[in-house]
Amino acid sequence: MDLVLIRHPAPAIDAALCYGSTDVPLAGDARESALALAARLRALEAPPPLYLVTSPLQRCAHLAGGLATELGCTVRVDARLQEIDFGAWEGQRWDAIDRAALDAWAADLRHARMHGGESVAQFEARVGAWLAHWREPMAPPVQHVHAVTHAGVMRMIASLALGKPLEETLTWPLEMAAIVWLRYEAMGGAGSWRLLHWNA
Repeated sequence: MDLVLIRHPAPAIDAALCYGSTDVPLAGDARESALALAARLRALEAPPPLYLVTSPLQRCAHLAGGLATELGCTVRVDARLQEIDFGAWEGQRWDAIDRAALDAWAADLRHARMHGGESVAQFEARVGAWLAHWREPMAPPVQHVHAVTHAGVMRMIASLALGKPLEETLTWPLEMAAIVWLRYEAMGGAGSWRLLHWNA
C-alpha cells in the first residue's frame, strides 16, 4: 500500500514559539494551499486515495478539507496524527524555557517529560499504533492513504517504518507543505516499508 504524508503549510505563529499541540490557524489560504498540493501530488503521480486522514488541529484539518475536494475523497480525523504535546512549554519562546530543563529533556529524549506533556516514548506509541493500523486486513482493502499531519509525526513514522533512529530522521530536511511517500510491500508473510519520496 502507498502512504502519502503531507505536512501542513506555515501556521500563523512566530516560529520562535513552541507550538506542538497548540491549535493555531494557517498563515495562508487553505484553499490555495490545497490547490497547489493537489497539483504537486499529480506531478508526483501519487495514487488517488480512498479517503484522507488528518490531524484534528486546524492547520491540518482546514487544508485536508480543501485537499479532499480536489482529490475527490472524504476526510477522516484521527487524533493519533496530532503533533507531540509539549505541556507547559506550549506557547512559550524556546529561548525563554529554562535551559536546565531543556538540557535534561535532551539528555533523556525518549522518556523525559520536563514539560509535563508527552514523552517521546508516549508519542512513539501513539503514532506507531496509527502506522500499524494500515498493515491490518481491512474490508474493503485500502490500497492508498493520504494523511495531513505534522513534522514530528512524519519524522516518527519514517523512523518506525524504515527502522531508522529518530535522532537521524530528526535531522532530515522537511519543509512546510512537504510531501513524504512511503510504500509497504508484502512478501509472503512479511513485508517492509520503502521510501519513495522525502521532502518532495
